[in-house]
Amino acid sequence: MPIKPPHLPVKLILFLRPLFAAAIAMGIPWAGYAETSDSAWTGAVIHPVSGPVLSNATLVAHPDGRIASINTQAPPAGIPTVDLSGLHLYPGLIASATTLGLIEIDAVRATVDTTEVGEFLPEAQAWQAVNPDSEVIPVTRANGITHAEVVPAGAPIAGHSSVVCLAGWTTEQMVRQRLAALHVYWPAFGLDLAPKSVRGEGWKSVEDQVKERSKAVRELDDYFNEAEAYVRISQVRGNDPGFQLTPAWEAMRPVLQGAVPVLVHADDPGQIRSAVEWLVRRKFRGAIVGGRDAVRCAELLATNHIPVVYTREFTLPVHDTDPYDVQYTTPFRLHQSGVTVIFGDGQGTASFVRNLPYSAGQAVAFGLPADEALKGITLHPATLFGLQASLGTLEPGKQADLVATDGDILDPKTHVKRMWIAGREVDLSSRHTRLYDRYRQRPRP
Repeated sequence: MPIKPPHLPVKLILFLRPLFAAAIAMGIPWAGYAETSDSAWTGAVIHPVSGPVLSNATLVAHPDGRIASINTQAPPAGIPTVDLSGLHLYPGLIASATTLGLIEIDAVRATVDTTEVGEFLPEAQAWQAVNPDSEVIPVTRANGITHAEVVPAGAPIAGHSSVVCLAGWTTEQMVRQRLAALHVYWPAFGLDLAPKSVRGEGWKSVEDQVKERSKAVRELDDYFNEAEAYVRISQVRGNDPGFQLTPAWEAMRPVLQGAVPVLVHADDPGQIRSAVEWLVRRKFRGAIVGGRDAVRCAELLATNHIPVVYTREFTLPVHDTDPYDVQYTTPFRLHQSGVTVIFGDGQGTASFVRNLPYSAGQAVAFGLPADEALKGITLHPATLFGLQASLGTLEPGKQADLVATDGDILDPKTHVKRMWIAGREVDLSSRHTRLYDRYRQRPRP
């Protein structure tokens, strides 16, 4: 005897219908909605990133959200098709070094969750603090960004960053890579040369400042030495009932085994040189975050194959000998030297992550090849975080994260028209669009 489906009251159906519709629009695969056939996107200028641009091309995706093919042929007959004639199709952008979901309003302390208490916090994982209901996330998503690396701060070893997808109801549904990278904030190497008469009680001699700096680097290095000792002991005594697991040391294990990269925040030349030498000595896979003066260490970075997550595109020069455009030209000069450049959030606040494509576009205006700038917000970050098998380019087998625009995505005049994550369309409305629509209807005198 067939089992009858449960009868739902009409009021409950009317209540649930918009929720399921919203879930489908956000591209949430657990919404009870599943494609049963391939889907196709036709007529667009497709920018695969990993290969040449294709005009009037067709992209086909499987029901599971993976790309099946990209070519200039007509789509198979009988499958749902989206006509994107006149538009450009890009892979979803990946924002690096952000506080997205950790900060809502900078001036309101209760909405800032970037920092834990303590100095060495490798066990902290940023994804656990992400607010999935943040109003900043839809605003960021509307500019073509589908994924973001969320970074902890506030300590020499601040914890592990995470890569999150910018669609989902909960943090568990959003997180894509829990352990994206361990973030280390390198001690400052700048020296305060002001006399005691100016600094007063807070004055320290140059010798004392150098000693403090050396002590901070030594303590950081000692912490990693202790972690390595713990891992070696655990391999021998791991099954011993008397051996106690230490969460902080356990969190260091994937880093020491090379499974997770170490991203070191450093800006001035002394910091960068010291950090690079440390990464090389310890044989860590890593990168420099910030990189304000990375050009002065370009040869060292290139020789050791250490990329730079550049976040200083729109900051002012700090050296009186620097030209006005030193920060604008840095990505191009690093690229010329053989350094991989990844673009990150340089404003230090989640509200400006949406400007990511414009940072890359500014670098193009000052010499960086456009294809390399595009890789700096797609393929290069995906590779750094170990997600290159599924994100960063449009290729068969990868996730169908698609962004349709009416022009070059690096151009500020371009508009993002539609977006799909894992082959399912995502709503591009946000608080900005809601307020715009609301005040368009205001009474006029």
